[in-house]
Amino acid sequence: MASSRRRRVLSVASECAPFIKTGGLADVVGALPGALDPLGWSSRVLMPAYPAVLEKVGRSRRLWRDPDLFGGPAVVRTATIDGVSVLLLDAPHLFDRPGGPYIVDGHDHADNHVRFAALSWAAARIAIEGLSDRWRPDLVHAHDWQAGLAPSYLKYAGSRVPSIMTIHNIAFQGIFAADQLDRLRLPAWDFTPDALEYHGHGSALKAGLVHASRVTTVSRTYASELATPEFGFGLEGVVASRRDRGELHGILNGIDTAVWNPETDPHIHSYSASSLAGKAAARRALLHEFSLADPVGPLAVVVTRLSHQKGIDMLLAALPRFVESGGAVAVLGSGDHHDERTLGELAARYPASVGVGIGYDEPLSHRMYAGGDLVLVPSRFEPCGLTQMYGLTYGALPLVASTGGLRDTVADGETGFVFDDISAAGLAGALDRALAMWADQPAWKRMQAAGMASRVDWAASAAQYASLFSEVVA
Repeated sequence: MASSRRRRVLSVASECAPFIKTGGLADVVGALPGALDPLGWSSRVLMPAYPAVLEKVGRSRRLWRDPDLFGGPAVVRTATIDGVSVLLLDAPHLFDRPGGPYIVDGHDHADNHVRFAALSWAAARIAIEGLSDRWRPDLVHAHDWQAGLAPSYLKYAGSRVPSIMTIHNIAFQGIFAADQLDRLRLPAWDFTPDALEYHGHGSALKAGLVHASRVTTVSRTYASELATPEFGFGLEGVVASRRDRGELHGILNGIDTAVWNPETDPHIHSYSASSLAGKAAARRALLHEFSLADPVGPLAVVVTRLSHQKGIDMLLAALPRFVESGGAVAVLGSGDHHDERTLGELAARYPASVGVGIGYDEPLSHRMYAGGDLVLVPSRFEPCGLTQMYGLTYGALPLVASTGGLRDTVADGETGFVFDDISAAGLAGALDRALAMWADQPAWKRMQAAGMASRVDWAASAAQYASLFSEVVA
């Protein structure tokens, strides 16, 4: 490193495992600091102090305070769980409320733009002023729209602290009305198409894309897709401009193999690629847990958010032929109420072959990857995806759409099944191929072994982040 002391990065995100999680973002934010540590980067994660998080951490030390953070007093507390060092933004007027981090009773909190602008503002102030324990970052790493205004606040303050903006899913952009500029402490002079303005509104994500020192996203293919109208969700021009200046980087996510490892996973009977007896036991246990009969074909698992993006409608159309041909499926997820209801109807129609759990259960998800023969990920777009990586690691062959990180991590016919025609017919054809492969068990086991040998940990990706961080700081 250029400096004798370790470099410091402030990671800013709305969620972080193991503190709170609604999706893969939390897994990434929680795992990356540990992967960066041996590469000379000391990390702290700034996130909101949701009530559930405060309950987990108990006593904590105050390191920063603001008497009026967007409408009320706030402090930043420090805590460590499972080796992850976090800074908790404790602002009760913004975060002490029922519901999840973003929604209550199925609807977004009306002031989400204010809540996460406050998170971004606190990040910028910490970067500029430092904390009371004399910790100050060399770099700010902002994750998704909830942290998108942090690079902007740094710029408006004239700070020399550089920033990285990572897009985990460009479909969520943090849109707010133009009349909120003053409330969010944003300058009217920068409300232009080249900066904050987005079709007459403001966009926190666009602000980050424009003002960050560099932009990254979570796979090479997704980086290419984002510059196209099909995948850019109206921001393709901004992404393309950063790409054309050499300031867009596709860095594939990894998974935390200390948490996701069938040899050491406390939620299952351990097994390895060389000894799969535990996986066979996990399969039997999963069939029992979902009250399914032992199928003549493969047992597929689906662990997902139920949404159009995730291709649930395609799955619903393709599954009847799959189960009638000898397969079975266990689904764990929640989201769209129509999808939840239709999955229930499918389970009632095929009670011995289709099992459905509505909600999310982390230990159950581990048992599903361990017990499944296939893991289905038919997403219309998928920036990176971690589900297919869990499947590879646990010997559940991924069956995925050819998009984003799914395309970058699964080799068709070698470690899983990839379909290019992202439709119900394309998915059904891939399921037919999986059924045919299941009939050739030696070939299936060769694919399984190749998948379990895949490198999906953070080592290579963390090295790319560390290199980029050093370049930007220099």
